[in-house]
This record gives sequence, C-alpha cells and structure tokens, in this order.
Amino acid sequence: MLTNSQVLAIRSRFPVFRNKIYLNSCSQGALSDAVEDGLREYVASWHEHGSPWDSWVERYEAARAQFAGFIGAAPDEVAVVPYASAGINSVASALTFDQRKKVVLGEFEFPTMGHIWLAQQKRGADVEFVRASGDVIPVEGYERAIDHKTLIVPITGICFMNGFRSAVKEIVRLARANGALTMLDDYQDCGTRPVNVRTADLDFYVTGTLKYLLGPPGLAFLYVRKELIESLRPTITGWFAQTNPFAFDVKHLDLAPSARRFEAGSPPIPNIYAAMRGIELLQGIGLDNVSAHIAGLVRALLAGAKKLGLRTKTPQDSVGPLCVLLCKDAPALVQKLAASGIVCSNRHDGLRLSFHVYNTQGDVESVLEVLERNLDLLVTGATSVSAG
Repeated sequence: MLTNSQVLAIRSRFPVFRNKIYLNSCSQGALSDAVEDGLREYVASWHEHGSPWDSWVERYEAARAQFAGFIGAAPDEVAVVPYASAGINSVASALTFDQRKKVVLGEFEFPTMGHIWLAQQKRGADVEFVRASGDVIPVEGYERAIDHKTLIVPITGICFMNGFRSAVKEIVRLARANGALTMLDDYQDCGTRPVNVRTADLDFYVTGTLKYLLGPPGLAFLYVRKELIESLRPTITGWFAQTNPFAFDVKHLDLAPSARRFEAGSPPIPNIYAAMRGIELLQGIGLDNVSAHIAGLVRALLAGAKKLGLRTKTPQDSVGPLCVLLCKDAPALVQKLAASGIVCSNRHDGLRLSFHVYNTQGDVESVLEVLERNLDLLVTGATSVSAG
C-alpha cells in the first residue's frame, strides 16, 4: 500500500495538478514528466539523425516486448497498432462466418466494438446483444445467448458509461464450454491493476495507451493467443504485417508468423517513445499498489455519495477506477466542477469521475464538497445497484 508521501511524490510528476484536480483518466491520462521526456527523446533523435529507422524499429520492438511482459504474454503474441479499432478490425477480417455465425456481446460495450461486429453482418455474422438489467448485465444473459453457433464473445472489462465490471471469468468459461473465442476490451481498466492474459484464458485482448496507461493517443496493443495466430489471415493488412517488411515485395503476401500479421502500416514511433515511459512509471510503482490505492479512493467517493443520498450508477462494491453518479443535468454539473478546478466528464445522464494513482483523498473531499453544493443537479433518494 502506498503511503501518503509516496502518492504526493507520484502526483508531483504530473504538472496538471499544479492548477487542477484531475479526475478524467477515463478519457485521457494526465501527462507526466516521464512521458513528456519520451516525446523529447523522439524529437531529439529526429533532429540529430534525420531518419534513424533502425533505432526507431528497435524501439518499436522494445514496446512490443514491454507490453507483452505487462500482460503476461510473449512478444510474438502482441501486435502494435495505432488504435484499438485497428486491432479489432484486423481480427474480425480474419474470421469466417460459416459454421459459426454468432457474435455475442453485451449492451455495455464501447460503440467501436458494436460497430465493427455489426459491419461483419455483410459477411454473414449474426450479432446478438446481451441486454442489461438496469446498470448491470447478469451472467445469465450470456448463458442464454452463447451456444454452439457462437463464434466469438467480445467482453468489455469495465463499461465506459457506468463503471460496471463484467464477470469476465464466468463469461470466458461459458464461451470455452461452447467452443467460442473470447476478446477482452480492457481499455477502461488497463493500467490500474495487474493483468495476465494466460490465467484469464483469453484468445484476444485489446487496449490502448491514452487512458490509464498514461500515454498519448494513437497507440494500442492487441494480444492474440499463440495457438491461433497462424490459423488467422487478416484481410486488413499492410507492409508491416509481412514477414519481412523491408523486402518491399509488392507482388507477394507473406504474413508474419507472429501477431505482427495483425498490423498494417508504419508504426507510430513518436507515440511509442512516449507510451513506454508511462508503462515504465506504472511498473515502477507496482500495479498491486496502484489498484489498492484506487480502491481506497473509490470506496471513499461512494461512501460520501451515499451519505449525501446520491444515486450511483456504479455498484457500491466497486473497486474502480470509474465511478458514475446519476444526474438530472450531467453537462451542467461538469461545468460546476470545472469552475472549481475539477476536471471530469459525463456520458448521457452520468457524471464520470475516474481515479488513478496520482489522486488523493483530498481530491475526493473536494468533489464531494462541490456535489453537496449542487444537489439540485443530481438524482437523490435512491440507492445504487450491486455488482452481484
């Protein structure tokens, strides 16, 4: 568990806290001195050498290995992509909808996930959404939907709208029992707690760097279980997906034997330089420490909201990092908080407050003070749902 002085030392590395209370990591992680140094290092290499592609490609491969270690995978199981959508699309393009046609996913997925699989309907996909019950999706809904006709089950780790945490283990077990593939979208959580794709028994895992990994936009990672790689041939492709990109062979498609076959064009080198520093920072702190600290902040926020009689869309037993409060006018409340120097966001009727390792109990207290002054913008007098 991190001490208060350790948290303050971490916080001092994020200049935004000199003037703001930053609670919007679910949209973009705060910028640290380490990540800024990474960008400067890239610029310096460009200035000094002009086009040092040999060293840039080395850095690109180092990022692959770093992220693989971060999630308990092998480097050959990781594709470096410019955004999560690119990785998901590449996987979708490699699947065929003949013997198995069903794609089963919950209503709480980020829109990208729904859009990509709905686009596969033209190729024969049968997309079925598991309906929510209020602010939860019961496992029983997946149990009814997943069957021997199911090809893949995409799962959101945490819902971006309400902070609901999916029962990933149970859903994966159901998919396995029916011979279906699984894909975890961990964008709303990766960077806040330890991840091991092997123990989670996942086929695919996707996330990006701009949120809790504390990096810039324009970089994401796709994990593909090694036993699947060579059986899948993406039709969304490019020169960096080939066994030897620098062969410059326009007449032959020679997909890499590793997860690099799910990539396409030139890697986003500036973002790689920056993102590696964010991951290094988290590794230095320790993901167990990060998750324990966030859980304490979330418990304090939820307890304070309950004391004020506020209704939370996020379950009361949540361990974070995302907490959502039900509002009568969420955009107006975001503006009220902004006027007090607190940065957050809203989705539909919910005020989103997202915590990371750089936040403090003082941040929680400041938010609760503003909420208490603006109860007219919030829904009161009701209790939140349970994660169970």
